[in-house]
Amino acid sequence: MHIAEGFLPPAHAVAWGVASAPFVVHGARSLIREVREHPESTLLLGASGAFTFVLSALKLPSVTGSCSHPTGTGLGAILFRPPVMAVLGTITLLFQALLLAHGGLTTLGANVFSMAVVGPWAGYGVYRLLRRYDVPLMVAVFFGAFVADLSTYCVTSVQLALAFPDPGSGFLGALGKFGSIFAVTQIPLAVSEGLLTVLVMRMLVQSSKGELTRLGVLVTSAAGRKTAKSSDSAEAVAR
Repeated sequence: MHIAEGFLPPAHAVAWGVASAPFVVHGARSLIREVREHPESTLLLGASGAFTFVLSALKLPSVTGSCSHPTGTGLGAILFRPPVMAVLGTITLLFQALLLAHGGLTTLGANVFSMAVVGPWAGYGVYRLLRRYDVPLMVAVFFGAFVADLSTYCVTSVQLALAFPDPGSGFLGALGKFGSIFAVTQIPLAVSEGLLTVLVMRMLVQSSKGELTRLGVLVTSAAGRKTAKSSDSAEAVAR
């Protein structure tokens, strides 16, 4: 998901920046509201951002000659919902572009859209769907983190295919090539990230049970699940 500095045509770079901006602005409002209403959550917010920064900074060589990275966005999306993760992911990608030469400023919008917007929303959607059908928490966490990771690279493949269509087969041909390159290493990476996210969530259950209950991650009864669903609906309307 770290498309290199200057790699995208200017029009594509601007378009992805424009597409990402509303999600980041909305996320900033959600983050400010979370910190204002629940200042005790700042430590867990910082931990979620650090988890994303560390995992997505890992640069693992691919057997196809490219590099792949975990994303780390599934954890924050599950804990604080995708709008907040859009901000944390943007900050992560900005720091990595400036300090680690991962990605770039001209491609920041494209990288944000794939890793900080689509990834969290896809992972959170799968997590919520599984929890709605009473799938055990850790199983839902695993698949949420897995999908958040893999969907990021699917979007990156689309972005690159749009920018560099195959001379013969066009967009679809390029999409097949880019997708196959990323899929070789990203599926096992997504599995590994899912397992690591489960381990972190287990530790949080032990150390931050009250906070996870407030966030709606831990629900102890059927009545509690019903209340949590009602709370989610009310919060969605408020936002």
